[in-house]
Amino acid sequence: MPRPKVVSALLTTVLPWMTTPPLRPLLDWGLRRSLRAPRLAHTRSPADLGLAFTTARIPSANGKSLHAWLIPAPASTPQPAPALVVVHGWGSNSDLMLPLAPALHAAGLTLLFIDTRCHGASDADTFASLPRFAEDTVHAMDWLAAHPDIDPGRIALLGHSVGAGAVLLAASWRAQTAAVVSLAAFAHPADMMRRWMAEQALPDAVLGPYILRYVQRTIGYRFDAIAPIAVLPQLRCPVLLMHGEHDTVVPVADAYRLQAAAGAGKVQLHTGPGGHDSMEAFLAVMDQVRAFLTTHCVVAMGD
Repeated sequence: MPRPKVVSALLTTVLPWMTTPPLRPLLDWGLRRSLRAPRLAHTRSPADLGLAFTTARIPSANGKSLHAWLIPAPASTPQPAPALVVVHGWGSNSDLMLPLAPALHAAGLTLLFIDTRCHGASDADTFASLPRFAEDTVHAMDWLAAHPDIDPGRIALLGHSVGAGAVLLAASWRAQTAAVVSLAAFAHPADMMRRWMAEQALPDAVLGPYILRYVQRTIGYRFDAIAPIAVLPQLRCPVLLMHGEHDTVVPVADAYRLQAAAGAGKVQLHTGPGGHDSMEAFLAVMDQVRAFLTTHCVVAMGD
């Protein structure tokens, strides 16, 4: 196989031609395919964890609908109950977030696990993106708020990776958000794109600016406007940042950047052992998550 340096040299020579008008559509097609989120099927449901649930379809943007699992709050929870929308990461689904469900449910919350568009059992759309994850989150919040047994003032959000960035963005769009728990959020999408390009051995100096412009044009948002590091200081609700110290996808340094951007005392940050995708690592610190949600969501706001 060609050595990485040889491949990089070839790409540096060839790729500038791909950005010229005659070949640009071919490059754009290749980018769309390489950036497309994989779709994983569910292999279990909340019933496998001993939790009662109903399956729902939630209307979202562009006439699409989302698959969701609604797990009612424990019978001992006074109604209207507090609720938590749980959002998975890129190329993931609600199934992979399920290990968190028993501990979160025991905190006294109604849980809504959603598949975002192009993921799990939800509808396909032209593309997936962080803003579209956030749009789906807001539609899920609105759907919950319309239920008479849910307190619309006590709906919190929890997201992982791209889902973490999405719940932060959604909270900036919905001032009534009770609280946000962010698991392994990145600080800025451009940084993630550059890490992806490095993994693909794509020469950043040649293709980087083109790819960043292409993605921002496609999703309809500037990265600087939707980046967690820009959104977090705007939030009025309490935020808990959780990050694994051994995360090789999003370095833990991103968590410290987010904490610094939010300002002293504005967010809570907890780091500990664990990588990026391990729900088991986050389960080990569920006591902190439950205490945070109990304080800011389960206990009625205004009591």
